[in-house]
Amino acid sequence: MPDEDIQATEPLTSTTSEGQDIRPGELLVPEDTYLTAGVHIGTQQKSASMRHFVFKIRYDGLYVLDIKETDRRIRLAAQFLARFPADKILAVSQRQYGQKPVRIFAKTIGAISFSERFVPGSLTNPNLAEYIEPKVLVVTDPATDQQALSEAVSVGIPVLGLCDVNNETRDVDLVIPCNNKGRVSLATVYWLLAREVLRARSGSEAEPAYPLTIEDFQAAL
Repeated sequence: MPDEDIQATEPLTSTTSEGQDIRPGELLVPEDTYLTAGVHIGTQQKSASMRHFVFKIRYDGLYVLDIKETDRRIRLAAQFLARFPADKILAVSQRQYGQKPVRIFAKTIGAISFSERFVPGSLTNPNLAEYIEPKVLVVTDPATDQQALSEAVSVGIPVLGLCDVNNETRDVDLVIPCNNKGRVSLATVYWLLAREVLRARSGSEAEPAYPLTIEDFQAAL
């Protein structure tokens, strides 16, 4: 059914100094792009570890995420991923609306993707045909991608996670706070993350050659 520095041992917090060079109001895309995609719309349940990413509570009880923090952490995540060989980055999603974004993201930056089902043992059992040895893991949702997350922790590689308001983040080294259930939200975050990884690799502040659009990342309804 469809769903609507950085060290592995030192998770970033919202007060880390690495994002202080981003000037107020300076976002990767116009704020309306985030808002129209619903990137900021959370759930009605909030975990303790996500409380400092909350901007406000809406009239209907939904928690709203801080878009500036989402934007900042997309930048940090891209800078971190750019340090790794492309084929040592693994992105996963068991959420239906995350599967196409993950595939396009991986193809764009040259990474590996496991969309749909993650085969247990893929990171820990060398006897499996699916066995791989990535250096970093990107999860679309720490809850639904729990198997991959657990194996990454077991083998000691860092984890970057798209985390909604209700997610537990104890095993996620770099949180990207966002709506990780919405179709357009997931497309927007992965589109931006791919673009910023390419930019970080180029070492240039100039806009990279990037013909893909958010619509290219969107899963079908």
